[in-house]
Amino acid sequence: MVSARTRNWILALLFLGWALGNLDRYVMNYAILSITEDLQLSASSTGLLLSSFFAGYALMQMPGGWLADRFGARKVLIASVVMWSIFTGLTGAAWSMASMILIRFLFGIGEGGFQPASSKIIATIYPVKERSRAMSVMLSSSAIVGLFSPILSVWMIQTMGWRTMFVAIGAIGAIIAFLFWRYIKLPQTDSATNTTGSDQPKSSVAMLFKTPLLWSLLIAYFSIYAVNWGLVTWMPTYLSKVRGLDMISLGWLQTIPGFATLVGIYVSGYVLDKLPKGREKIIGSFSCVVVAVLLYFMFTASSVTMFITYQAIVSLFLSFVIILLPSVVLKNLPAAVAGTGMGIVNTGGQLAGFITPMAIGFIVEAFNGSFDAAFWMLIGFAVICIGALLSLNYEKGELLKQNADSASA
Repeated sequence: MVSARTRNWILALLFLGWALGNLDRYVMNYAILSITEDLQLSASSTGLLLSSFFAGYALMQMPGGWLADRFGARKVLIASVVMWSIFTGLTGAAWSMASMILIRFLFGIGEGGFQPASSKIIATIYPVKERSRAMSVMLSSSAIVGLFSPILSVWMIQTMGWRTMFVAIGAIGAIIAFLFWRYIKLPQTDSATNTTGSDQPKSSVAMLFKTPLLWSLLIAYFSIYAVNWGLVTWMPTYLSKVRGLDMISLGWLQTIPGFATLVGIYVSGYVLDKLPKGREKIIGSFSCVVVAVLLYFMFTASSVTMFITYQAIVSLFLSFVIILLPSVVLKNLPAAVAGTGMGIVNTGGQLAGFITPMAIGFIVEAFNGSFDAAFWMLIGFAVICIGALLSLNYEKGELLKQNADSASA
């Protein structure tokens, strides 16, 4: 078994890698304001560009998880960082909408293997009772980046331009890849981390697709991430064009919901490891109710102050559901298929990332610049997530674990 010191060091590196991956994505939401002007994009074209990353990212989720289970999570992790760093740098060289879409699609392919591979590592080296907290620590890097990326993005774009900014971030990725290669070492003797994957029970992988728990999780992932990515990708544009904020004010104000997200992620990881089994889906469903109600209050808010207040509370409750979903996977599936399982359910989340920004772009264009219908769509997704969470059934997951244990015995 991996020592506490070693697994915490590995977790710190995963945190660092996921922070960079999220920075690569988040800066685009601010760079898009300059890119739209340079490439003369319409609202629908902007939505298509924002969605192109998620098309590749979603496409790679299941293959990335399978590759991590079959050939080793460490290899997939390093390959993922190398590939996404290359295409992050190439983003700065894009000369047209078509080239930008292709580059961002391939960037998504590269990043797609990271979360399934890192989730498998966490399932392998951490005991079950500590996995929610470990996952919350890794995913908190997203919230921390979300906290600073508005200010950092605005500063980088204004000082070096969006093209140079992407090249610089790509170079940082090369350093992260080296750190992974040098310091992430998994025990070769541990069957759960077997690098050839020869001991992986094939029947367990086949049974994943017959497990109702995974289909409920996939729907929940899709719906909650539709809300999340809808807000993340379009919020800078909405606040700029509808609420009239300049770039500097926009950057500072978006740190408030970013801080709420960070608090929500850390608290959620701790709470989820303490809750009795089955209770988390009730609290998750209540969180979705709060999100749905406050989304309505957001777009009807009479002032920017109230809008940001509601957005911060939405971010807090979104965080609980976003941490809850991978926790259910890591605690209810055998480690041997944790990568594949995470890849399957996370496909739903990243399909939402592909569909939602593009859909919002078309909706805004169809309604002559109004975002009201887009907010109603996000409210609908929050309601769908309530039903998916309430339908979670852990019995099949337990059966899958028992079958995997029997196959490896």
